[in-house]
Amino acid sequence: MAQTNNTSASGHSFTKPRCIEGSGLFRDFQMEELDRLHEWIRQGVFQSGHVFYRPGEPGEVLFIIKSGAAQLYRMSPDGQKFVFAHLMAQSFFGEMSFLGQRMQECFAEAVEDSEICILTQANLVRLISEYPRFALRLVEAMGNRLLQAERQLADLALQGLTPRLATFLIKEAKDGVVQGLSHQEIGERLGVYRETTTYALNELKSAGIIEIGRKQIRILDARRLREASTR
Repeated sequence: MAQTNNTSASGHSFTKPRCIEGSGLFRDFQMEELDRLHEWIRQGVFQSGHVFYRPGEPGEVLFIIKSGAAQLYRMSPDGQKFVFAHLMAQSFFGEMSFLGQRMQECFAEAVEDSEICILTQANLVRLISEYPRFALRLVEAMGNRLLQAERQLADLALQGLTPRLATFLIKEAKDGVVQGLSHQEIGERLGVYRETTTYALNELKSAGIIEIGRKQIRILDARRLREASTR
């Protein structure tokens, strides 16, 4: 369930200008301009697992993540989930309405309790009209996302699973540990089945490169993991 007032589920209040203040889309804006946008923005706190939209639903809003995380994914006919974007704080989604795409083509789901800023289609058009530099930042960000998607597709087509898994672990590790991801979730991020992911993880484990715990993967040999990522 979402709360759409100025108070989060934990009882801490926040102001609308702060909701978008850290977003790269608004990095050219002065505080006075952010204050002016106060009435254009709705905001809410959404629990982990909340689905913002599904394929075939109208694309009428732009979501900006103030805190938390979300993922964009598609489902295959056999029920496999393919995550093509894992979005952290200051990221955005739902932007296809900007391109005239009236219907969503994927799922968008919160994967952590998240504080979200929401711009309706009407206010998005108004923002672009009155602040052209915002449109430039939006196009720039969309271009970067397209480039990332192209790289992800290239990796799927050209790289084996072990190099992709090694690259993923290097990217996600903090102080040598990947926390909070199940084999299923890692597989979804890599576009493969859980069983395939478990097999590849066990190969790295058998080689003494990683140690596997419950929703925890510890990197034991960072040099060899980097080598595995370039095979």
